[in-house]
Formats: sequence, structure tokens, C-alpha cells
Amino acid sequence: QVQLVESGGGLVHPGGSLRLSCAASGAIFSIRAMGMGWYRQAPGKQRELVARITSGGSTNYADSVKGRFTISRDNAKNTVYLQMNSLSPEDTAVYYCNTVPPIPPAWGQGTQVTVSS
Repeated sequence: QVQLVESGGGLVHPGGSLRLSCAASGAIFSIRAMGMGWYRQAPGKQRELVARITSGGSTNYADSVKGRFTISRDNAKNTVYLQMNSLSPEDTAVYYCNTVPPIPPAWGQGTQVTVSS
């Protein structure tokens, strides 16, 4: 059974930064061989993929976060990170991690990010 636990969200002022973490666990689950992504869901909107990292370390980003967000991974810790800089109110959402494409039963609770003055 795959478990993904997100953390690091919170309330931040516009222009601020946050670093999200996603810890993966499970009897046979290892993120080393899997593409991983950070997704977000804002109120009233569909969940969207904002950043992804392949098993080889290549990254790509949604246009809305390009240049501001950085995804990284620590395979030894089975953890994926999302560094978010220059945050704006439009980034307010619940952030989730999952594989790319996602494994539906693996969705965690997410971590709330609120950008507000």
C-alpha cells in the first residue's frame, strides 16, 4: 500500500516562500524509479499538475509557476520537495504529491497553502 504524506504548507504573504515536502512509504514503494509530481487544487477548480520530476531528475513546470517553483527529490529519503518562491494569491490551493500519472489510491490529504496579505 502506497502512502504519500505532504507537509510544509501554511499562510504566507504575497512574495513569500514555502517549501513543501512529500514523504512516500509503503511495503514495496520506492520513488526512485517513478516520475513524481506536485499537483494543486484551488477552490472551485480542478486539480492540476504544476511540477514534475522524472526518475532521471529532469523537471518541467506549468507555465503559471515556471521560474518560481522548483521540484527536487531525495531518493534516499523517498521524499520529494517543492520550493515555492514569489508566491501570489493565485497560488492559494491544497497541494498534493503523487506519481505522474497519478495512482488514485495514493492521494494523501494534501497541505494547504494560503497566500494572503
